[in-house]
Amino acid sequence: MTNNLDQIIRTLSETYDPDSDDTYVTVYFKKKSDEKFIDRRIKACRTILKKENLKNFDKTIEKIKNSIKNTREKNIAVFSSDKNNFHETIELPVDVENQLVVDSSPYIKPLARLIDEWESFTLLIVNSNYAKFYSVDMGKIEDTKTISEDIINRHKKGGQSQARFNRIRRGAINSFLKEVSEALELMADQRIIIAGPGISKTKLVEMLSKPIQERIIEIVDIDTSDENKMLKNAINIIREKEEETSNKSIENLKAEILKNGLAVYGITDTLQAVKNGQVELLIIEKDKKIPGWICENCQIVGKGLKEKCPNCSNNTSEVDVLEEILEFAQRTDAEIEFTDSKEISDLGHIGAILRYK
Repeated sequence: MTNNLDQIIRTLSETYDPDSDDTYVTVYFKKKSDEKFIDRRIKACRTILKKENLKNFDKTIEKIKNSIKNTREKNIAVFSSDKNNFHETIELPVDVENQLVVDSSPYIKPLARLIDEWESFTLLIVNSNYAKFYSVDMGKIEDTKTISEDIINRHKKGGQSQARFNRIRRGAINSFLKEVSEALELMADQRIIIAGPGISKTKLVEMLSKPIQERIIEIVDIDTSDENKMLKNAINIIREKEEETSNKSIENLKAEILKNGLAVYGITDTLQAVKNGQVELLIIEKDKKIPGWICENCQIVGKGLKEKCPNCSNNTSEVDVLEEILEFAQRTDAEIEFTDSKEISDLGHIGAILRYK
């Protein structure tokens, strides 16, 4: 799912209405929630919206409500604009905070944060004659493939008979592990955890190509009899690795700042760098919003309020500046990292490691 979401979020980041404010409606809806929150937001938005935008808003809301009705038992995100003939519904395997946002473009920050915090991975549980593949995507666990082989137990007699038997058994195990390695090469397009007892998993790793080996983040020695426990452990491992990655990213940013290297921080410099396509990794403070404005004609963004664009004198739209920077970053394939680090907050709530200066 995450690979598809990466493509979807890229498309959403490139979607906006250059001719009109407030034509896209975004809803994040937690399964089985009370829809009264939507009705309250609809009432508030209709009070504020310009008269020429109300027809689009009402038709868009009707489509969104139909999507919610059809997916009542699921967490979803809906991005819609009747005027622009745009409607995208995404099922999310994790709970979301209920939100309804009206803007000139889809509101993608919560979706980007989910992708960052719930990175997908492949879990392989393996021993000498059994392998089970799990795909774990944003916390949702899916059993994707099982491979097993009827390999007879160790021969207890001695002499040449035992030696011959053991050679046959080793060959059967190697053949089985080769089949597992080939399946893993085809399936794993993300990070990998390999778990199981004994040395089978080590032999398997030796058979893998270097690109697949580089995706392995953990090799766990564990009894495979309790797969549910292993799945929970694997999810915890991924969360810990994500936290390590986040901390490392912040340390790298600080190091670059200290040596006046490939880094920027604060709204003004980060915005300029991301618009220039310089940003390799964007680091954003979680749950932070910074009021600002955008000119859809010039794509100029600024903090605070400004009714007219200083460049072309067109009307501007009110925006969350961090959301706009995030959208620019998605368009240029920058990596995104969300954090609650006080250091990022003190640096102006946002920073970036650059590809070049």
